[in-house]
Amino acid sequence: MGGMRTPRLRSPLARAVVPVLGGIAFFCLFFGGLWVVASIINNRATPTSNVANKVFEVGKVEAMAKAVAKDGPLLFPDLKSPDGVRSIVLDHTGTDPAEGWRVYYGYPEDLDATCLVTHIKGTRTFTDCHGRKIEINQLEKPLNVRPIVENRKTLYVDLRGITSATTTTP
Repeated sequence: MGGMRTPRLRSPLARAVVPVLGGIAFFCLFFGGLWVVASIINNRATPTSNVANKVFEVGKVEAMAKAVAKDGPLLFPDLKSPDGVRSIVLDHTGTDPAEGWRVYYGYPEDLDATCLVTHIKGTRTFTDCHGRKIEINQLEKPLNVRPIVENRKTLYVDLRGITSATTTTP
């Protein structure tokens, strides 16, 4: 038998260290390859500012209408933009839970988006950044946000940028 002998590690230290170093090298190459692939994919992607969902599910219309009747309009911070300047106030009027929903921005109509309001619980009144008490109809009315009631059961807020010609609520 004059074949070539298979190399064998003779010392116990070599038999312990070489497989470990081989495993580390394998995982370094594997994760390095993944990193390269992720970098290539990321560089080809088009940048976007769409961070959140464009349609926000609020909940069941009956439960939301009861909550508004009991505690006043619902204030949702940061639904429109990732920079936090678009708080949304959701209001309901009337006896039919599927109708009468209105959306407002969470700042007064005579100030800008940096003056966010605070809701006075159990009322339809808010306090602005200057300490003024304002009613809900004094909040900024959005042209690009609207409530949607689906199948008279589920309430959503549409944040997709609807034009003023189609911003009507039922």
